[in-house]
Amino acid sequence: MVAQADAASHVRPMLNTVAYYIAFIMLGLTAAVTGPALPWLAEQTQSRIDQISLIFVAGPLGYMIGSLLSGRGYDRFPGHRIQTAMLVLLAAVAAMVPVIPSVWPLLAVFFLLGIGQAGVDVGCNTLLVWAHGRKVALVMNGLHFFFGIGSLAAPIVLALVIGVTGSIRWVYWSFALLMLPIAAWLWTLPSPSIRIESPDDRGKAIPLPLVGLFVAFFVFYVGAEVGYGNWIFTYATTLNLATETAAAYLTSAFWGFFTMGRLLGVGISARLRSRTILYLDLLGCLLSMGVILLWPASSTALWIGTLGLGLSMASVFPTTLAFAEERMRLTGKVTSWFLVGGGIGGMFWPGLIGQLYEPVGPGVTMTIIFIAILITLPVLVALTLRPKKGAT
Repeated sequence: MVAQADAASHVRPMLNTVAYYIAFIMLGLTAAVTGPALPWLAEQTQSRIDQISLIFVAGPLGYMIGSLLSGRGYDRFPGHRIQTAMLVLLAAVAAMVPVIPSVWPLLAVFFLLGIGQAGVDVGCNTLLVWAHGRKVALVMNGLHFFFGIGSLAAPIVLALVIGVTGSIRWVYWSFALLMLPIAAWLWTLPSPSIRIESPDDRGKAIPLPLVGLFVAFFVFYVGAEVGYGNWIFTYATTLNLATETAAAYLTSAFWGFFTMGRLLGVGISARLRSRTILYLDLLGCLLSMGVILLWPASSTALWIGTLGLGLSMASVFPTTLAFAEERMRLTGKVTSWFLVGGGIGGMFWPGLIGQLYEPVGPGVTMTIIFIAILITLPVLVALTLRPKKGAT
């Protein structure tokens, strides 16, 4: 009987983890398809690059608001009820994207898309920590590996569907249809117990300066990741470094190596300290960007830099979350603030690229991304100098 009870106690975390992984595939699909779809969305709305690129502002703005609201919600209500609602919202909004005929209503739709993405993102990260506690590092890397699976598939699906239909409609509609059974399944699963802080936890385990440093790290890192994933397609085609088909596969290759890196990160996280992994990752990012900046007219250099960047970026986000759990007690509210930082970066840096892309030239893309990555280094140094939770 005891053995049966122990086995049963592990069933719920395992099923929940699988559900979060599948939800993260959908999150990756909806996040990574925007960049390659940009030319078709511009044609659909008859807008210029600087106008349509505002979706990279509207989406993260919704993401920030969604992060704050959902973070508080997960600390108060059963998590799977909130996740179900967010997946249904994502499905409804994704279905609307390819039928909006003008740019301003499309921006409103992407704002709502950002809210839904944030709700899924905050929920999966927070609930996974609650389900696994200090053993979260391995499964956290696994979670973000499945985001990479969705991100890898998105450009391929887009290229195949457009090749057959000549339209992006069924790209978004297929994503919407896939989300509904996932939402229904999550509704049936019991939610992890809400992690409640004591007054001592709020006073000691979550110091405001430490939270602020993690938020700053996410502002710069996520901005670089989102900026590259969203702009590499347009960058490559504008500079004639790739055809539209080749650029779609280049984008997919970025996410493919990103996904492979996250798979490798599952094993590496069991052998190296989180801060060591982060330093190695950021060094790889800077070297990869250096290859692209040194040989800007080379298609080969672009491919090498893209693959290296995808591999190097892969484990940064999940490792940073595991690093944060080593230093503080993560709640839905705290996780949401981290993702707000990511939302700010995902809005500011890609949006800045969009506004400078035509007046300055496509080369500004790589310069901005390099600067964002470079700034993460002193922030990481400051984080590693902070004491761990419980230290006095």
